[in-house]
Amino acid sequence: MEPSHKINKVELRNLRMEDYAQLSKSFKRIYADHDVFWTREQIKKLITIFPEGQVVTVVDNKIVGCALSIIVDYDMVKGDHTYAKVTGNETFNTHNPNGNILYGIEVFIHPDYRGLRLARRMYEYRKELCEKLNLKAIMFGGRIPNYHKYADTMRPKEYIDKVRSREIYDPVLTFQLSNDFHVRRVIRNYLPNDEESKHCATLLQWDNIYYQPPTDSYVDRKPMVRIGLVQWQMRAYHTIDDVFEQVEFFVDAVSDYKSDFILFPEYFNAPLMAKYNDMGEAQSIRALAQYTEQMRDRFVELAISYNINIITGSMPYVKADGSLYNVGFLCRRDGSYDMYEKIHVTPDEVKSWGLSGGNLVQTFDTDCAKIGILICYDVEFPELSRLMAAEGMQILFVPFMTDTQNAYSRVRVCAQARAIENECFVAIAGSVGNLPRVHNMDIQYAQSAVFTPCDFAFPNDGKRAEATPNTEMILVSDVDLDLLNELHTYGSVRNLRDRRTDLYEVKMKRAAIEAQDKTEEKDNTK
Repeated sequence: MEPSHKINKVELRNLRMEDYAQLSKSFKRIYADHDVFWTREQIKKLITIFPEGQVVTVVDNKIVGCALSIIVDYDMVKGDHTYAKVTGNETFNTHNPNGNILYGIEVFIHPDYRGLRLARRMYEYRKELCEKLNLKAIMFGGRIPNYHKYADTMRPKEYIDKVRSREIYDPVLTFQLSNDFHVRRVIRNYLPNDEESKHCATLLQWDNIYYQPPTDSYVDRKPMVRIGLVQWQMRAYHTIDDVFEQVEFFVDAVSDYKSDFILFPEYFNAPLMAKYNDMGEAQSIRALAQYTEQMRDRFVELAISYNINIITGSMPYVKADGSLYNVGFLCRRDGSYDMYEKIHVTPDEVKSWGLSGGNLVQTFDTDCAKIGILICYDVEFPELSRLMAAEGMQILFVPFMTDTQNAYSRVRVCAQARAIENECFVAIAGSVGNLPRVHNMDIQYAQSAVFTPCDFAFPNDGKRAEATPNTEMILVSDVDLDLLNELHTYGSVRNLRDRRTDLYEVKMKRAAIEAQDKTEEKDNTK
């Protein structure tokens, strides 16, 4: 559209009563009788009961558009309803400040100013208002003014499908779909006088991805989470106290930075095997397993005393049946803990130590994020993290131990891929140095890092932070969970949403689910 005169200034502001004279001249309600517009009393009431919900677009001191809204409860509008019902026959007595839906009752742009995307500004304001007020969604009944041209040959559903696929243009519905609204249902007789729409309307909805349901809890989950990674130096330790002197040093240092999580590497306690070097490799790692439960308990104490969630890397663990597993513990700062297991053991772990693969594939709730944990080799199997992503995982932690750069590269490259395909953050932490007196643990290679998805809100290369290779250090990084919510909904590509689940799926087998349920029941009886 070419404006009839030069535009110098465009302003979006709240509606005021002194605007009414201008408003009434241009504000004809196109879906009703041509001489009907909002009365002064109606506008005054809207401004009185919900001033922030009423906005106007002003171009060079001329009001050329307006958007009017009220707040209602979801139960009132989730099904069939009429415009008269939702507005209380335009008395707006239905406005409920304690409701959870921002309901649009009017959007208007003067015909001379259409095509300048001015309505989009008012919709963006509504979205920001919805987020600010912590409302669940924006909803309204939308006209389909071009439907009368096709009503003889197709039903409303077919018409909507063709508008959605861009086979048909509808001046209202096409605009709403491009603004991230979706059609919930078709409502009949929503506006009785709307002949162009053949008395049909679409119930449109935009979901607030930041909405938090009311809760009795006084502690809200924060969007910014701070992660601390320990790039652990392998050195000689003679006792468990020696190990935990170093462990506590790192926990203390990372917690001083107000971190929410600290991640230790896989087999960080391997130096304690030196005292069993006279045994075979399989016997020495089983001897190391005798410390695991004691170490778990000490990590729980540190999590509480330093107010930090600790992911303990991994340690060998002998189960009741005598089988040896590679496990770790999530020790929460509230004193609770959960165990996780390495699902895929490497050929060398089987050959040298006789390790068995675990069966637990799960996510964990914490006070600041839903997380998943995969030990080293497991990150090279995308099915595991995809199962976790389906449960809402936001951060994937990967404790690892690699001896060479090519082994490290497998972990690193796969971890970056998991961040992209699952739209989550991935943190990896490994060990450096060497252990000449421990069989099968001679050398270490690591560069700990935090990876992100690749989109405009994230680093271009998907690297949030990286440690110096092969150097003992800590790496502290912040990750913003709100960015993940935006990515899921508005990303340039949407790897989770665009999966072709009509062609393929990844799911746990029934036997594995039953085994996991039995394990959880056993844990609950402890």
